[in-house]
Amino acid sequence: MTITPGQNIRMALDAVWTHRFRSLLTILGVVIGITTVVTVASLLTGLRQGIVVFFDELGPDNVFISRVSGPPQGNGTVKERKRRQILPEYSEIIKRTAGSVEDVGISLFLPNAVAGQVISAKVPGYETDNINIVGSSANGNDIAPHEIESGRYYTQEEEARGAHVAVLGHDVAYVLYPDGRAVGNTFMMDGAEYVVVGVFAKAKGGFFGQNGADTQITIPLKAAEIRYPQVTRFFLTAKAKPGMRKQAYDEVEGIMRRIRRLQKDTPDDFTLSTPDQIIQQFDSITGLIGLVAIAISGLGLLVGGIGVMNIMLVSVTERTREIGVRKALGARRRDVVGQFLTEAMALTGIGGVLGIVIAVLVTLLVSALVPSLPATVPAWALITGFTVSVAVGLFFGTWPAMKAARLDPVEALRYE
Repeated sequence: MTITPGQNIRMALDAVWTHRFRSLLTILGVVIGITTVVTVASLLTGLRQGIVVFFDELGPDNVFISRVSGPPQGNGTVKERKRRQILPEYSEIIKRTAGSVEDVGISLFLPNAVAGQVISAKVPGYETDNINIVGSSANGNDIAPHEIESGRYYTQEEEARGAHVAVLGHDVAYVLYPDGRAVGNTFMMDGAEYVVVGVFAKAKGGFFGQNGADTQITIPLKAAEIRYPQVTRFFLTAKAKPGMRKQAYDEVEGIMRRIRRLQKDTPDDFTLSTPDQIIQQFDSITGLIGLVAIAISGLGLLVGGIGVMNIMLVSVTERTREIGVRKALGARRRDVVGQFLTEAMALTGIGGVLGIVIAVLVTLLVSALVPSLPATVPAWALITGFTVSVAVGLFFGTWPAMKAARLDPVEALRYE
């Protein structure tokens, strides 16, 4: 008596359905494990996609030069805060001496509060303090191009004379000017009046779905220096010539060390970074989160696997007489092994499918409730989740299947 794979699958599904409540309790660990790993993978994949797009907008060929590590607005570590400031004069030196650098932009990140007073932007009837103020050189939008929805970027002449003009981020513009007519109008910020010359388009990508460019107010560097002489948080962006970013990175590092007169064995007292490096740092962090998720899901799969083994051993005992009849009718040992392995894999495979469905629903729910937290369900996570769940059934179902195959048909037929 030969049992075909199709018959094995049908019998396995019939057995699972006959004891469906018991089967559901058995595979809960598998469901929890697969749900955890697929959900975490989906959230991390969405976050990474947003960050990659974010740095693409900042310029994939750029090298960032700052005093501290982390966000330009941040304070860095205690050790980094003792470093000398980055000076705007460095930009001309780098541009003049680095053959692989096409241009250098200067940014000055201004504080959100002055003398304990939070800075806000306001027009009659509307006001917001959810802003980031940046003084930028006139070549800033050439070095890190950002689509302009309306108006224009300020000119070199406006930047040189410190004109009170501004380019607004998308969200700031529509808070202050809900009718969409920001260009040409004025607004007040920290006691000074500025004319809106342009509005950036909605930014793409970002951290946790948020992109600081949407709440940014960009003013000419000269205007920022005159208005806030006490602020020295300069940030340089060196744009490498096409295909020469690695060479530009090395050249900029050497130039910065010479400018700051660092000895050969003295570590850098500045921070250089590229989009790839920042993405790699993010990957290392998410890798740790992924390991924790795998550990949690592994525990769930272990519990589920032990439950499957236990229920399959019970099933072998309950169906001892059935096994004896099959063997008496000519079923081979491998037929019996195949039957019980198929049943175990069907059990955990169903658990895997349930876990995947729940994970997808959770991901969609998170995206709907928290739009700022992007989530994308990757195909590899779905395939891996289902494959692992079936593999759990194969591993933990082997012993019960072998036990069933070793039953003596005569003893099995007499079993009550």
